[in-house]
Amino acid sequence: MGKKSIKENKNIFFESREEAGLTRAQASEILGTISESRLEKMETGKTTIYPEDVVEMARAYKKPGLCNYYCTHECRIGKDSVPEVKESSLSEIVLGMLSSLNALERQRDRLIDITADGVISDDELDDFVDIQKQLENIDLTVESLKLWVAGTIAEGKINKDKLEALKK
Repeated sequence: MGKKSIKENKNIFFESREEAGLTRAQASEILGTISESRLEKMETGKTTIYPEDVVEMARAYKKPGLCNYYCTHECRIGKDSVPEVKESSLSEIVLGMLSSLNALERQRDRLIDITADGVISDDELDDFVDIQKQLENIDLTVESLKLWVAGTIAEGKINKDKLEALKK
């Protein structure tokens, strides 16, 4: 029987495996490409985790949010360019999206005025930054919806094949 973990040494990958109800041996077998000893080193921060490892863990543990976590916390490029997406319920996502869209609708005419001449002047900058924040909120809610869909597919609650066929 393996050692019982202590709370302080658990990273998100360790916690995700445990939440999936898998031992390292079971996870390694499902993953196929990661040995049990390498998995232990990744979970305790003793070795580098590569993007392809995270993709496989996200699939095996049914935790698509692991990919966003990796990009926003581990990847040098992603830390600066990928927004961190929090997992939310569908109703929270939809309400957040509607709120952001409503706010942007109120600012639509101002955005047209600001950008019509192709230059953002100092007196337009404050309004432009507010509009940019609303657009970033919309982007975050879209990414949250994508994460929610991926998680729901992983749980088997949405038929992935049918969804993909309908998108085409």
